[in-house]
Amino acid sequence: MKLLRVGTAGAERPALLDADGTLRDLSGVVPDIDGALLADDAALGRVRDAAVAGQLPVLDAAGLRIGPPLARIGKIVCIGLNYHDHARETGAAPPAEPVIFLKAPDTVVGPDDTVLVPRGSTKTDWEVELAVVIGRTARYLESHEEALAHVAGYAVAHDVSEREFQIERGGTWDKGKNCETFNPLGPWLVTADEVPDPQRLPLRLWVNGELKQDGSTAEQIFPVAEVVRYVSQFMTLHPGDVINTGTPAGVAMGRPDPKPYLRAGDVVELEVEGLGRQRQELKDA
Repeated sequence: MKLLRVGTAGAERPALLDADGTLRDLSGVVPDIDGALLADDAALGRVRDAAVAGQLPVLDAAGLRIGPPLARIGKIVCIGLNYHDHARETGAAPPAEPVIFLKAPDTVVGPDDTVLVPRGSTKTDWEVELAVVIGRTARYLESHEEALAHVAGYAVAHDVSEREFQIERGGTWDKGKNCETFNPLGPWLVTADEVPDPQRLPLRLWVNGELKQDGSTAEQIFPVAEVVRYVSQFMTLHPGDVINTGTPAGVAMGRPDPKPYLRAGDVVELEVEGLGRQRQELKDA
């Protein structure tokens, strides 16, 4: 299923994109798309049954904002330097274990919402990523099979980053990763049954129409199953938590000087095959 949330910010309603590409209203079946829904097999079954039976009202998509596909996100766990080609372009050795940092849930915006260039920023960068959405509580998982059984679905994430804040201002990466609007998510949450192999997903990103990133999750150093298993050794993952699994080569930081960092007025478009497409215009904060 392709689950999404539509409407004005803070007042989104749950919806479903059916096999014909028609937008359907889910608000009569479930109150929202969140961790509670993803953990409730009976509720998800009602959604599937209503979709198959053709019982869901059609929504007019014209002019309708698409919000983040998931409400009340608990935490966003991010994996750094998780693509062989991205590690090479930054001059970093492939990590022996996954590099973990966190993003605050309030960085999440809709897939086509405005991204704000922070005040004082000179190195705002782009990163297309595969996001993993957790559907069952995960603690100390032992195998890759067990890890994938805890995944509810997948989405497109844009891990926007300010490199000076991240690398040159001391301390952890958090200052360059948690600026306002720095995690567009969506358009859809695609349930795991529709993504048979998360390691065969092309990812692409364009800036002002120019292709900048063109990679595949096959290049991941630590595949999705290992990322979920590994993270569960250090923190409990709850339904509705999100894991951003890293970005392929092609970011501004990895390009020759002068590096083409983002500025107000730039337009970024990105996609993960089968999971939808995002488009953001940048503005000054």
